[in-house]
Amino acid sequence: MNINMAHVRERSTVGGWINFAVFDAKAANGDNGSLLANLTLAARNAGLQVDQSALAYRSGGITRFFGSPHLVKYLSRAGVPRWTHKLDA
Repeated sequence: MNINMAHVRERSTVGGWINFAVFDAKAANGDNGSLLANLTLAARNAGLQVDQSALAYRSGGITRFFGSPHLVKYLSRAGVPRWTHKLDA
C-alpha cells in the first residue's frame, strides 16, 4: 500500500532543527498508535531522519491529527504540509 507522506525540517521553538514526518493514513481497526509506529519505522528504514511523527486524516469533514503532542499542536495551527514522498508500507 502506498501512503502519502510529508518529510519536513523546521526550526524548533528552542533552537535547532526538528525533522518530522506526517502520514496520510488512519488505522482501519482504530489502532492509530501501532500504525504510526510502523509507518515511522518504515520512513526511518527508508533513510529519513524522523524526530517526531503524526498521522493526518479526514473524519467528519474535518482534518484530524494523531501523534507526537508538540507536532499535533503545530499541525493544528499550520495545517497539513505538502506531500513530499510516497511510502510503500
